Amino acid sequence: MLIGPFPDPITGVSLANRTVLRCLTESESFIPDYINTSYPDFEEDIGTFTWSKFFFYFYRNLQFHKLMQADAVYITPGQTFYGVLKYAFFIILGWMLNKEIIFHIHGNHLRNEYESLSGIKKTIFHFLLSKGTKGIVLSETLRKNLSPFMEEKRIHVLFNFAEDYLLDSENKKDFSGMRIVYLSSLMKEKGIFILLEALLELEKRKLNYQARIAGNMDPMNKEAILAAMGKLKNTVYLGTVEGTEKKRLLQWSNLFILPTFYKMEGQPISIIEAMATGNLIVTARLEGIMDLMRQKEQGFFLEDNSTENLVETLIFIEKNMDLTEKIALNNKDYFLKNFTLSRFREQLLKILNN
Repeated sequence: MLIGPFPDPITGVSLANRTVLRCLTESESFIPDYINTSYPDFEEDIGTFTWSKFFFYFYRNLQFHKLMQADAVYITPGQTFYGVLKYAFFIILGWMLNKEIIFHIHGNHLRNEYESLSGIKKTIFHFLLSKGTKGIVLSETLRKNLSPFMEEKRIHVLFNFAEDYLLDSENKKDFSGMRIVYLSSLMKEKGIFILLEALLELEKRKLNYQARIAGNMDPMNKEAILAAMGKLKNTVYLGTVEGTEKKRLLQWSNLFILPTFYKMEGQPISIIEAMATGNLIVTARLEGIMDLMRQKEQGFFLEDNSTENLVETLIFIEKNMDLTEKIALNNKDYFLKNFTLSRFREQLLKILNN
């Protein structure tokens, strides 16, 4: 039984869960079912309590009968107190029925959240997460997120992936100038304003670039984001893209930018998708991401979350497009060796069957 968010809305976790469901459905070893916990409205302030969320998740709990027939429960909880608490009924029921409980953590905030709690909240948080019989994290450095709740030998590493449909050996990239793509939720903490301010500076300096931005837009900041985009001549917002649209976008681009300082960031699937389609990566020096790439081998790390740092990096890239082309095209081979869907499927099934 898979319990967690599925599209829509489109997020890294919901896309990963959809793929896990498909992998298990195609396997001869499993007969999967799922409960979708996706909250219908985009939210930047994830992990907060509201009554609308309370009633939404209460209704989802009424599907508990599905869990009764399952042998194992696979849960992708949030990384805040309420992000874990909303799965409490399923966790406790699974524990009481002696089901195998697998937690797949898509981020790097769970331990920080635990250490910030006190009193009854901390006790509840530990009680729930300690009921896991297996844990999955996205990279070696992210093991620490589950280590307060289970033995190290029960924590498994499973890197993220990109889907096969993105691969196209016939696609010829244009490296005559910077073709920039941002593919993520348009949130302040994901660095959308840092990027837009940097692009404005590029235009002031008359540097050659084109940019396309795609993803869910935070309603709270929509007016400010659109106003910032309105100042740019060479930037287009595409909305949410998936499937063929996403493939075309990533094949068009040669430079993927994600200046994120999101506290829950783990290992963005969009970075792996950008590698698979031959893009150089510019992103933040965060733990889960540093396990994905190396400086000047897959791209460049930003040293801080300032516009100035991003502008300096883009100026260097614009002056060294030969290096950009070399790194971007090498990223395709790097992807094929490490992050294919077949590799993900093989490792997932090995963890679940172990």
